[in-house]
Amino acid sequence: MAKLIMLIAGISGGLSVMLGAFAAHGLKKKISPDMMSVFRTGVDYQFYHSFALALVGLSLIAQSIEQSMYLTWAFVFFAVGIIFFSGSLYLLALTQKKIFGPITPLGGLFFILGWGAFTLHWVNYG
Repeated sequence: MAKLIMLIAGISGGLSVMLGAFAAHGLKKKISPDMMSVFRTGVDYQFYHSFALALVGLSLIAQSIEQSMYLTWAFVFFAVGIIFFSGSLYLLALTQKKIFGPITPLGGLFFILGWGAFTLHWVNYG
């Protein structure tokens, strides 16, 4: 499980860098400054939570455990949060369709749940 989490963390982190570069060089003249800010917020949160995924994977490795219910949930919540939060912001910025806006807070909720599960693991097993 730790290897899978680290793989996903690495892919997500690499995608964050690529999307940030795409925004800086490919989108600059194609979308408004407001939408550029929206896109960059998606990149920032994806990048931060790629590190969070890596922390979850490293926590599994450091404690020599194959699985922890709380770390498993933290992984799921962080991954879903990246998809919902950052993904909805990318789609909103690129399409300017407001239908994607309401998905963003749901992604934020998943981030909060991920941090909660991560904290519960360390409170109970750290």
